[in-house]
Amino acid sequence: MSGRFIEVPYRMLPGETLDALLEAFVTRQGYDTTDTGEGMGGWVVQLRRQLERSELIIAHDLQTETTEVMTLAQWRAFGRDLADDEEG
Repeated sequence: MSGRFIEVPYRMLPGETLDALLEAFVTRQGYDTTDTGEGMGGWVVQLRRQLERSELIIAHDLQTETTEVMTLAQWRAFGRDLADDEEG
């Protein structure tokens, strides 16, 4: 991905920062926060487990200086889209 993106190990982030990133992911994905019966906190717990299982990654975009949580499918698709953009 041309060095534009770096994966950030979630364990390196302060808990408060990680929770904020996970909450933004829940909101962006349009998850129903009533699904877990525990609201946003329930989703954050589930997403932390997915990070532990390497089902999600945290990526930092060096160009825009933004950090996002992504599924592996999103990460791979994003990488392909970026490569397509760079070829054109």
